[in-house]
Amino acid sequence: MMKVAFYDAKPYDQEFFLKASADSRITYVFHHFRLTAANTSTVAGCRAICVFVNDRIDQACLEGLAREGVEIIALRCAGFNQVDLKAAAALGLRVVRVPAYSPHAVAEHTVALLLTLNRKIHRAFNRVREHNFSLNGLVGFDLHGRTAGIVGTGKIGRITAQILRGFGMEVLAYDLFPDEVWAAAHRITYCPLAELFSRSDVISLHTPLTPETHHLINREALALMKNGFYLVNTSRGKLIDTSALIESLKSKKPGGIALDVYEIEEGVFFEDLSHDILQDDELARLVSFPNVLVTSHQGFLTTEALTEIARVTTENLLAFEKGADFLEGTEVKMAY
Repeated sequence: MMKVAFYDAKPYDQEFFLKASADSRITYVFHHFRLTAANTSTVAGCRAICVFVNDRIDQACLEGLAREGVEIIALRCAGFNQVDLKAAAALGLRVVRVPAYSPHAVAEHTVALLLTLNRKIHRAFNRVREHNFSLNGLVGFDLHGRTAGIVGTGKIGRITAQILRGFGMEVLAYDLFPDEVWAAAHRITYCPLAELFSRSDVISLHTPLTPETHHLINREALALMKNGFYLVNTSRGKLIDTSALIESLKSKKPGGIALDVYEIEEGVFFEDLSHDILQDDELARLVSFPNVLVTSHQGFLTTEALTEIARVTTENLLAFEKGADFLEGTEVKMAY
């Protein structure tokens, strides 16, 4: 029987992982707190751990895990920037992830955010609950005929682009490795990033976080954008310089900002802080703007995505126990 310490566990995690492992030799020990170097003793007796985006898997944490006998780290997410891969390799710890679960889930959430923000659905909902049926201040615009810019054309970016084409939008795209065949098939145009910023009415971010893309949206990028532009980020919070974004919002340049991710999510996203004081001044300022919509990293939260995350993670843990190969493309190594 393989014992796995499971961190930052939420009720939906437990439901889907228990279902996926029902007929297996895996036993999960669910912890509702995040993993850090300070609490690695909680993995005692476990050969494996399962962690999420806000668990802090730095060198000190990895050393603690190795001392406790952990051999494999299973990330139930696609991103792995929270793991010190060099330290993991030096300690002989294997790292696996879920590189793709449901790109449709995130793409559809992207479009849902855009539509909600543009047509002021969230504000209208709150008004009507108070029996205020006025339409003042709820004017949006037709997406049809407007220009959308997609930054990053991996699976999620491509699906988002195709949905927006379905609305009758002109779609521009930027990617370090453009897929010209796909673009031609869907009448999408690749262009330089600066041109995409300056021409787009709506900009949607779908690129991974790397040293090169950190603060991709900064003062210089924001200065290139149209007055009244809409920006949607369902990718990585640190793609956006929050301070620069707040400055732009205060100048009234953006038409609207929709975020499912944020620079410093740890301790805030996925938590109920309704009876507490929000300590992050920049996040508090962001959510105070009437043209900013924030959701708490829920783009992945569909039945299909959760099922796939649990399936891939479970199969990789079972493969490790049997000494078999991991599912293709799921092991994370320094070469990635």
